[in-house]
Amino acid sequence: MKKIIGIISIVFVTIFTACEKYLETQSPSSLSPETVFNTSSMAKAAVMGLYGRMTDTYIYGQKLAVNWQGVSDTESNGSFSETNYVQPTSDYGAGNFFGDANNQTTRWQRLYEFAEMSTAVVDGIRNSPILESDAATMKPLLGEALTLKSLAFFEIARYWGDAPYKKEASKSDLSNVYSGKSDKDTIYHYLVQDLNEAQSYLPYKGATGEYGTVERVTKGFAKGLLARVALFAGGWSLRDARLFPNSTAEKHPTIPETNGYYVGRPQNWRDYYEIAAQHTAELLGSPDNPHALDPSFQHIWETVCGGQLNSFNENLFEVAFGMGQNGDVGSLMGYAVAGGSKYGSRGFGGSYVTSTAYYFYSFDREDQRRDVTLTWIGYGGDNKENISTNPYDVKFGKWRIYWMSDAYLAMHRTASGRIATGVNWILMRYSDVYLMYAEALSQLENPDAVHEAAGISARQALEKVRERAFGPGSSKITQYDPNFLNAVINERAWEFGGESIRKQDLVRWGLLYDKIEDMKKALCLMYDNTRPVTIFDKTYQPSDFPKTVYYRFRNAEYIDQNSLNYYGDLPANPGGDWLSVSWFPEAAKKPVTVEQGRTYNYTMWPVRTLLAGTGLMASYDYSEFLSTLTYGTEIQNLLQQYKMGNGVCNYRYPFAIYVDDIRESRGYLENSYGY
Repeated sequence: MKKIIGIISIVFVTIFTACEKYLETQSPSSLSPETVFNTSSMAKAAVMGLYGRMTDTYIYGQKLAVNWQGVSDTESNGSFSETNYVQPTSDYGAGNFFGDANNQTTRWQRLYEFAEMSTAVVDGIRNSPILESDAATMKPLLGEALTLKSLAFFEIARYWGDAPYKKEASKSDLSNVYSGKSDKDTIYHYLVQDLNEAQSYLPYKGATGEYGTVERVTKGFAKGLLARVALFAGGWSLRDARLFPNSTAEKHPTIPETNGYYVGRPQNWRDYYEIAAQHTAELLGSPDNPHALDPSFQHIWETVCGGQLNSFNENLFEVAFGMGQNGDVGSLMGYAVAGGSKYGSRGFGGSYVTSTAYYFYSFDREDQRRDVTLTWIGYGGDNKENISTNPYDVKFGKWRIYWMSDAYLAMHRTASGRIATGVNWILMRYSDVYLMYAEALSQLENPDAVHEAAGISARQALEKVRERAFGPGSSKITQYDPNFLNAVINERAWEFGGESIRKQDLVRWGLLYDKIEDMKKALCLMYDNTRPVTIFDKTYQPSDFPKTVYYRFRNAEYIDQNSLNYYGDLPANPGGDWLSVSWFPEAAKKPVTVEQGRTYNYTMWPVRTLLAGTGLMASYDYSEFLSTLTYGTEIQNLLQQYKMGNGVCNYRYPFAIYVDDIRESRGYLENSYGY
């Protein structure tokens, strides 16, 4: 795979010493803008430098791809824990919405460097003397730079909320270096403008040799990102009425305002949904569009793990990494491999991002995405697979060591420490375009509305994604929640598990709290195993969860996934070469003999589950819910020992601004949301 980060980048002085501490930026070159942008080759080198910046640990090298996924109804940042969840200066605490201003692990420094450098490249190309005379080269480069600038500020707005935004790069007189927060509505307004301009300059992938790879920004991704930004611009978000008292935002009907903090969305949200519908429709309907769904969901992940580009162009854009150089995708989440096995002394996969039995059982048993996305199976130090039975530590299987390239495996087997996987991070897939189109058009009109540019209805777009999941001709393609928006919300969960999409989707829908609570309470009912439990659009009876799971190996090392009875007990032990494990309903039972001073799964599993994500709202009270559980009183007695609620703000999903960035802002910045 061609790795564009290997291209030597030359970037110029536009970022000055006086503002380095404020946004923690620095200049990597002494070349002037006039020198860089006088020739297209130097301008291209500057743009290539932006791609290299994206591989930083605090951008897509680790944080945005892995660590900051946090708690949602499909992901958790590591196994649920009665200690990690409330550590305010760690990614674990922040993932449970308990970060604070002293949390350096959630600092925006590198993203602002990326934003500042991208802005400087945009300004340099706009002011280039060859912008019009060499428009065929320079305008696509401008489109790339505008897209990457928009991407940087988009991530800042999503993760920190209202934040400083600059339309132009820093000036030598420092007149525009220090500024206060722009409200996110203003930021999104400018990003939509920039992305609309960017997509007009860019070719589709493959239209020219220069843009023949999804490791470069092309029209497909620019349009897709524009649609994504527009949906966030029209969606719900947390707001500070004291900082922006003149906002005309519509307030959320069910999330209570606290201390001047409320959840709102712009009154013209439909305008943004129309933008999303328009650009996804144009992409879907264009005869020049080279992107298509890969017929095999598994093949997407086999190819990206193996360092290959997808032959169907499923992926609209991939952040390019270099094996052994950068990128932690796979090593920090994925199919678990124990150290000391045939794969070497170092493990693979891990628990930085995992999932739960709730998400696993949300899938239809015929959905081919389930066993690609999630796995209870891992590879042990005894050189064969084993079955995990932990219901809140189900691994994401999209990244698997046996799909990695031979070159990586050779490196891994001899590694004495963690090595960079070089697995590209997929920022957008084509299925996202179908589902954004389905969402936007259905909310503007109805599920059977057809946009003339796309030629298909919102319902057909949703069913196109489901067709791959279940196979052509399956009756399940058309069997989904009758509330079409709920169907889209569910489909996005099943399609994008572990891809750092779900939490932010739930934020913009105003559903983050509701969906996390649905997950937590359903897990507790699954442990209790005495009453029906609703998981997404399905209802399970206690007997639907087996007490014993049987399995067999397909060879000496690997388990036959089709052999596991995930749905109910078998009539009898099959014997022979079949093996078995006790499933979570058995592990969650109260022992016959209980020793004083010890904790057991029947109380601690619900406690760990209910503590997850409890920094999101001002307060929590589970007493009424726990009164319905068999051992609710014991669980409540244990639970009350732990902190729940941030005490000041409902829906507090944004990160705090780091204390040093506040200190160096010359009084322009302060934290909101009770941080």
